[in-house]
Amino acid sequence: MSSDAEKVTRSGIWYEDGSVVLQAECKQFRVHWSVLAQESFFFHDLHQLPQKPDDPEQPCVDGCPLVELPDSVVDVEYLLKALYVPTFLGQTALPLPVIGALIRLGRKYDFRDLLDFAVARLTFENPTTLEAYDVLVSADRGYTPTRIVDAPGLLFDIITLAQENNIMSVLPCAFYRLLQSLDNLFDEVPRNDGTLVSLPFADLRRCVRARDRLLKAQFQTGYTAAWYRSWSPPDDCTTPNKCRKVRDSRVSCYLDSLHLLALSKFAPTAPGNKEFCPRCTESIELLNATGRERAWNELPGFFDLPPWDELKNNL
Repeated sequence: MSSDAEKVTRSGIWYEDGSVVLQAECKQFRVHWSVLAQESFFFHDLHQLPQKPDDPEQPCVDGCPLVELPDSVVDVEYLLKALYVPTFLGQTALPLPVIGALIRLGRKYDFRDLLDFAVARLTFENPTTLEAYDVLVSADRGYTPTRIVDAPGLLFDIITLAQENNIMSVLPCAFYRLLQSLDNLFDEVPRNDGTLVSLPFADLRRCVRARDRLLKAQFQTGYTAAWYRSWSPPDDCTTPNKCRKVRDSRVSCYLDSLHLLALSKFAPTAPGNKEFCPRCTESIELLNATGRERAWNELPGFFDLPPWDELKNNL
């Protein structure tokens, strides 16, 4: 074995009737070939290899063959919990480290069902359609993940996990969410376990350029906030002078905040907006909806990514 026997410990996942012992780092897990082989083509094929029980070069533990894995012990433990603990994957929200473990080991050892399950959590929270994105945004325009446990630095870790595992379809949405606030974009963010996470320089550059592009584009004709810049009340507006003044006040409010509005819905009942007459409200809502659709369709390009139909998950 690669580790000194004295340092190796048994994990809590240790079945007395197990038929194989997995070792990751200095921890061993006694489990069943049948369970591994049923879920993983890799372990299915490994189990089929001829074995010589009396071969002194074949390491064994308690009469079971030992398979040493070059993976994180934390990842392996999460994988085995997913296989053996019925309620483990039934949680409404899972921590990202669990999802990351299932993706990494799912790809590496061909645990296809677990891989698909974990990727589905990522893609649910970072969708490829505007309709799915809207479902996740609350009435106050906020967003809190529901299938992944929220945590400090979550978006940094999601972006890194997606890039490392070629789950490219989640990137436009994840990057856009990251740009909603610049407070921690350039910082090292402490995770709950005390480690620090930050965005690589290449992604920082991508984000800064994309934010500049989005701030400029959102006011151009055909985009979400074009009505801020150039808009006149429709002919059947009953209070055109008042509605123009309301629009001017909304522009002033924006200039005080410089928010990213590329995907923001016009809120008719928000303070200020509710002063528009019904006809102007309808006009602005239509312009806003059309602009949001365009901004979403072009979203990957703002981050120098391929179009939506070319953003594939190469798993």
